[in-house]
Amino acid sequence: MSLLDGAQLPLLLAVVALVVAVLAFWVANGAKGAAGKDLESLRQKTGALGREVDELRVSQFNRADAGASDGAGSGATAARYRAEKDAYERIWPQLWQLHERLGMFVRAVENGEPAGDLRLEARNAALDARNLLNRNRPFCSETVDELVTRLIDTEIKVHLAACQHLDLLKEVSGAPSDHDRRVLRDKCHALYEGEARDLMNRLAEAIRTRVINVSYS
Repeated sequence: MSLLDGAQLPLLLAVVALVVAVLAFWVANGAKGAAGKDLESLRQKTGALGREVDELRVSQFNRADAGASDGAGSGATAARYRAEKDAYERIWPQLWQLHERLGMFVRAVENGEPAGDLRLEARNAALDARNLLNRNRPFCSETVDELVTRLIDTEIKVHLAACQHLDLLKEVSGAPSDHDRRVLRDKCHALYEGEARDLMNRLAEAIRTRVINVSYS
């Protein structure tokens, strides 16, 4: 009790107050540090969440863009397919008409029948087929284009050979020899029944393949 009396009491109270203040400061610093750590952790989690959201948005945008690209690509492929198919639907009937008219002309010449009109029809059919191919060539495959070109050229050769045969029969200066007529007849048959028919079959198969199994890269 003597220690609490007199001049020692204020000093003791000051020491106690100082200890309390130090303890309070230490506790406050500890609480501040914990709060700072919690705040930093919260900031890191918020940043990570923001990055995840951004990545999700980017991935969704990329998928939407890819879907739009695929749709545009599919549309372009379908348009190319329709254009090519339409070209074949225009070309094939004209080629068949050419082959048919030419066959009628050749048979008329061989049988000695009037063939003037058939000669002109076959010629016009060949010209029409050539013009039709030229207009539709950009839409044809390389294989079909080549086969159509070769077929028209072969049909024209048949037409020229049949015209030579017809002109030979019309000559009045002298009767054509059996050999000359046989050569021209054999040439017409070889071109028409052989090469032209083979090209027609190959062309039909090529068109069928393109229309049914077409694939664009």
